[in-house]
Amino acid sequence: MSRLSWRTPAVIILCGSLIVIIGNGLRATSGLYLQPMTLAQGWTRETFSLAIALQNIFWGLGGPFFGAIADKFGAGRSVATGALLMALGHYGMSQAQTSAELIVSGGALIGFGFSGCGLSIVLSVFARQVDVKHRSIVLGVGTAAASMGQFTLLPVGQLMINAYGWQNALVLQAIMMMLVVPLSYALAGKPNLAAMGDRSFHLLFWGYFTCGFQVVFIALHLPSYLVDRGLSPTLGAAAIATVGLFNIFGSLGAGWLGSRYTKKYLLAGVYLCRSLVIAAFVFLPLSTMSVYLFSATIGLLWLSTVPLTQGLIAQMYGLRYLGMLSGVIFLGHQIGSFMGAWLGGKIFDATGSYEIAWWLMIGSGIYAAIIHLPIREDPLAGRADVSIA
Repeated sequence: MSRLSWRTPAVIILCGSLIVIIGNGLRATSGLYLQPMTLAQGWTRETFSLAIALQNIFWGLGGPFFGAIADKFGAGRSVATGALLMALGHYGMSQAQTSAELIVSGGALIGFGFSGCGLSIVLSVFARQVDVKHRSIVLGVGTAAASMGQFTLLPVGQLMINAYGWQNALVLQAIMMMLVVPLSYALAGKPNLAAMGDRSFHLLFWGYFTCGFQVVFIALHLPSYLVDRGLSPTLGAAAIATVGLFNIFGSLGAGWLGSRYTKKYLLAGVYLCRSLVIAAFVFLPLSTMSVYLFSATIGLLWLSTVPLTQGLIAQMYGLRYLGMLSGVIFLGHQIGSFMGAWLGGKIFDATGSYEIAWWLMIGSGIYAAIIHLPIREDPLAGRADVSIA
């Protein structure tokens, strides 16, 4: 019997899901630290927002690099390395005294680390475990696991901050991140560049920009927005956790729908619905009930883009270079994430409110819905107008 015979698809999917629960859950706590850290260190919101914005850029830049490593040498090495970098980044944040130290730890280390152990790498492994008929569903399971991390670990993060202070809470998060290293062994093992010139590839890239732009702005700035409007910090944490809870159902639903219907139309619908939900939240009176309604509905749409986008990449370009191609597409997501995180802080510091940022959220969703419509879903290798080396 092979010493790796225990690595069945079920074990790989279970361990991969635990990895994204821990990694995505801890990364999603960033918004909880905005107010306590800026108040303690005398930083502006833009300073903290810039560090988290750069975290998303490093996350995106590392995607193709770690994706290529996963495709060539196996995802286990990528995941273990990324987890160690994230743990170091959380500890570094706890000790940061200057904005530069915050950018290195909370920006570069956590961002680059998460590109090695985040959702794109894990989903590229999941896609190889099942046949094409069940691929979207399995990708939905992995995405739902990321939301489970957000739902479960955000309240834990807030509890740790309340009980031990923000510095000790970050140290505890560093320790929790180390749990990913032994789990990475389950993902060990080895698994078209013509895609780079395909127009549909570029449309996916810039459509994913909007996903990052919207979700990171909301995740980072919604808790502070609610406090600014006179609501409690606890409600902010509960709101983001509620987003994570409902995204479990949204991700699973998107995976199920993606196995039955045209993915590009589903993606266009998701982005359009996001704009409608955000507009309703901004224009209707704010209350505890409206916050929970917004969190639940936006949660259904939160990462439902991920199994659909990943499924499209696999469908159009195959599995051979899935890790790297997913990483390149994800860079578009992270450029948007940078803009969402940084512009939120910049706009608030310049105007004293988030009003302009909310308008940008609405407009970007409409833009993304439109540019998904001309995407060609047929496999690139089978097109008569394309030659593949």
